[in-house]
Amino acid sequence: MTDTRTPAAATVSAEAIDFVRFCYSRRRVGWPELYDEMCAVASRGLYNGWGLSELSEHGIGFSLFETPALARVAADVAREESDRRAAATSIPVVTH
Repeated sequence: MTDTRTPAAATVSAEAIDFVRFCYSRRRVGWPELYDEMCAVASRGLYNGWGLSELSEHGIGFSLFETPALARVAADVAREESDRRAAATSIPVVTH
């Protein structure tokens, strides 16, 4: 018997991850503030002109049932961006 209380894991495209990265770069905040930024970007079509339907086609959903998956993607993107910034600003230690 299938559990209908939890949604099936959605496939998130590379473009969807780029959308989250775009939103995170606009406002480097954590969840749930990043969710608010993503909603604002989607409602205005600020990422490639995409609205809710285009984002949904790429695995981004804003419903109550879809937010846990979206929060995981957002956390992954935030961690990757943080790691990338840390690596870019680290100064190599030179020993002789």
